[in-house]
Amino acid sequence: MSEWEAGPEDDEAGAVMRTVTRQLKLWREAAGLTQAEFGAAIKYGEEMVSCVERGRRIPRPEYLDAADEVLGAGGKIAAMKRDVAEVRYPKKVRDMKRLEAETVEICSYNNSAIDGLLQTEAYARAVFGSRRPPFTGEELEQQVTARTARQEIIGGDTSVPVFSFVQCESTLRRPYGGRMVMRKQLEQLLQLGKLRSVDIQIMPLGREGNAGVDGPFRVLRLKDGTTVGSNEVQLVSRVIVDPKLVQILEIRYGIIRSQALTPEESLAFIEKMLGEP
Repeated sequence: MSEWEAGPEDDEAGAVMRTVTRQLKLWREAAGLTQAEFGAAIKYGEEMVSCVERGRRIPRPEYLDAADEVLGAGGKIAAMKRDVAEVRYPKKVRDMKRLEAETVEICSYNNSAIDGLLQTEAYARAVFGSRRPPFTGEELEQQVTARTARQEIIGGDTSVPVFSFVQCESTLRRPYGGRMVMRKQLEQLLQLGKLRSVDIQIMPLGREGNAGVDGPFRVLRLKDGTTVGSNEVQLVSRVIVDPKLVQILEIRYGIIRSQALTPEESLAFIEKMLGEP
């Protein structure tokens, strides 16, 4: 059972959890069960039931399934699993996941780490584990789970959106998690880079010109025809909607792509790295 700690600005998560916990308590009381009796029936302790009903813990899907069955809710409690699952993720992750779901094309440049949509679970864990001050164990698991959940958007050869990633060579050589974790990460890049909906390009360190010196950013083209940018630096994550700024990012990304290796050359580059001792 993971802890749920919504920040003071996370009104959406707070509203969802208040609704869920209120419904759980009302159903339990209507059944004439104490917290201890209810906990025993669904195989959880009384303290856990109390924490859930006070909004201090997020109920896992199996908790809601068991509650639905014991309380005879006919699916009404189990139906809340999707909403609860969403608010377990940090607000900025939920916002980005929604934005990505509205795109037809995602373009990403990164010179600090492998893009989150391309990361293996072990690599993501190592990246989040390097944070200082460090995450707690539960915060680390929450971040990893949220990141892997976003990767569902890459659905295969015919997925929408389509993807363009440019990775600086430095991100392939920085061994987050150690040699074997990095090897698995490179293998995943090869696998994803062979999908027809995904282009992965490498910006060699030997390139004299690199229009991405200002750091990682994204350009997202939306289904309604608009384009937005996004970046995340030092605790600040923002979506860029000003047309003049978005235009600069679009121009910059186009130049970066032209400076990088082609997708075919990039896959060959990754394969060569995998063969290095």
